[in-house]
Amino acid sequence: METFAKWESEIRGYSRTYPTVFATASNARQVDVDGRSYVDFFGGAGVLNFGHNNERMKRAMIEFLESDGVAHSLDMATTAKRDFIEKFASTILEPRGMNMKMQFMGPTGSNAVEAALKLARRVTGRRNVIAFSHGFHGMTLGSLACTANDFFRQAAGVPLEYVEREPFETAPGGGLDALDDLRAQFEDPSSGRIPPAAFIVEVIQAEGGVNVASAEWLQAVQKLAHDVGALFIIDDIQVGCGRTGSYFGFDGLGLDPDIVCLAKGIGGYGTPMAMNLIKPEHDAKWAPGEHTGTFRGQGLSFVAGRVALSYFEDDELMNEVTRKSEVMADALQSIVDEHSDRAFEVRGRGMIQGLDVGDGAIAKKAVSFCFEHGMLIGACGSGGRVLKLIPPLTTPDDDLKEGLETLTAAVRASV
Repeated sequence: METFAKWESEIRGYSRTYPTVFATASNARQVDVDGRSYVDFFGGAGVLNFGHNNERMKRAMIEFLESDGVAHSLDMATTAKRDFIEKFASTILEPRGMNMKMQFMGPTGSNAVEAALKLARRVTGRRNVIAFSHGFHGMTLGSLACTANDFFRQAAGVPLEYVEREPFETAPGGGLDALDDLRAQFEDPSSGRIPPAAFIVEVIQAEGGVNVASAEWLQAVQKLAHDVGALFIIDDIQVGCGRTGSYFGFDGLGLDPDIVCLAKGIGGYGTPMAMNLIKPEHDAKWAPGEHTGTFRGQGLSFVAGRVALSYFEDDELMNEVTRKSEVMADALQSIVDEHSDRAFEVRGRGMIQGLDVGDGAIAKKAVSFCFEHGMLIGACGSGGRVLKLIPPLTTPDDDLKEGLETLTAAVRASV
């Protein structure tokens, strides 16, 4: 680690949590330079839904490179982009009756959120955006304004403006009554509240602590947004692409968003990619080239992302996600039951599960124990008190079992 300590910025974070040098990786495992194998329940923070070095994607990418495919194209038309667009439309959009335009931007979730905010303000002619407590939407200034975590916000060094915060459903002061109160304020011309350009929300707040919103509450947020002339934006960046047992985290919840922000798992292999789905009447407000990005046409991501979409041609993988999610939830509930005096809590849906241990110090000890015993896991939520499980959707049963057993031992050793 001496090279990294000497030359790399002090900003590095995950390498401090996992202080080793990784050399190879396959599906749900990483191996370091000393040959130590680690079960990966971190999964690139939600990027590696289809595992490390997915063989199907690797073969497609090698063939693409060997045939001199167009690796970089800005937003020019290429065969790789065409094939991805056609596959996404036929596999994801058309079966759901979704008529949406696909906008590609710089290959990060933060950039997707920035583009969504810009467009919402353009469409409505308004400035303010409603975001929610405990939400995470990115690190660039516009998306950071929507992010709630004070540690991240303080790094901006400038005021983060034009975002108003409301409590998420599961947060103190949240729920349907809070939305009713907000509606009453918008309807009262003397309240001082100005209708916003958009409401932006995660259906599951991943970084915020694996907080799961109900369909009823999300539908109420959407209705309020549309009733006051605002756009309804879903940030599906970490829990989309199959993570919850269906392609979108909002599938089956009765929602019809104006904009959907996607990134992380959409590139399939771990190569960077971000995309917004936009209703055509809103997309028409963009002027050509108004939101650019040097790497919004990354050929390898289109190739791997197209292969990733093949996992959604049938229900095989999603059925496996549902089955494995039950295994995960049962194991976490067993931990809760074992420590019944500590009021631990299990939250999640599909293969994003969280164990709230109520104390960041306990969670930190558990993360360190897991690393020392060959498992990678991260903490999130207020004070880092929630252990977040986001292993690859393709994790073999034996690796899943080993990881859950290690986590059980870690919590036992940390309380």
